[in-house]
Amino acid sequence: MTFLNRVIEQKRSEIAEKKVNMSKNDLKQMAARIPVRDFRAAISGKGKIIAEIKKRSPRVHRFRNADAIHDLPRVYEETGAAAVSIVTDALNFGTSLSDARRVHEHVSIPILVKDFILDEYQVHEARAFGADGLLLIARILDSQKLAELHALTDELGMQALVEVHDENDLRKALDAGAHTIGINNRDLDSLEVRVDTTRQLIGHIPDSTTVVSESGIRGRSEILELSRLGVNAFLIGEALLESDDPAKLLRQLLGKNGGTKH
Repeated sequence: MTFLNRVIEQKRSEIAEKKVNMSKNDLKQMAARIPVRDFRAAISGKGKIIAEIKKRSPRVHRFRNADAIHDLPRVYEETGAAAVSIVTDALNFGTSLSDARRVHEHVSIPILVKDFILDEYQVHEARAFGADGLLLIARILDSQKLAELHALTDELGMQALVEVHDENDLRKALDAGAHTIGINNRDLDSLEVRVDTTRQLIGHIPDSTTVVSESGIRGRSEILELSRLGVNAFLIGEALLESDDPAKLLRQLLGKNGGTKH
């Protein structure tokens, strides 16, 4: 069984249990108390960074900065990140929606919640815990469900970052009305990373779309190159989470304090 298939099985069981413990109406009441920040506006432009927090991944048992996940978002914001991403699949990544709510309370930049979203309940849940942006993965949703979840995300005031990995995913995302697309350089089946995925897909995306390159970005030179090709923002997690000085690395990636500016 692939990682992706295993996670989807886990997620279906998790969703069923959560629906028993908290109603959709409860989630709506929670959400009404939390203002939404404009995620898409924050990441539009060129060279923007969405800095990620998580404690671990399927490939890394524990990140160097796992103990600092509640301090890092403030560091990210002060250093110039446009948004903070938090993976809320606790079983596989060690961070949860409770962490997302805490982050939202301690920074003023938008929060992107990343999870394996299969059901509208999860969309309401993410908003209730402070999500401003929400990851929808085209690979794991059929066209109708993707369109429905995208519409619900918009209805709740959030913006969906629709993740694609190949041309089939991209067609599905565009048909669903996606206006913000994330190109995942990591294959969710093999977990291999190829930044060429962004280079191959960027030319097929309409100019009016906000584009994010996800995974595998480690240097300022890649950011400059892909920005010239039309990428607006870069979602960076492992490089920052494994760095002995995340603020310094983030400054370099943004072209500050010694980072290349041309």
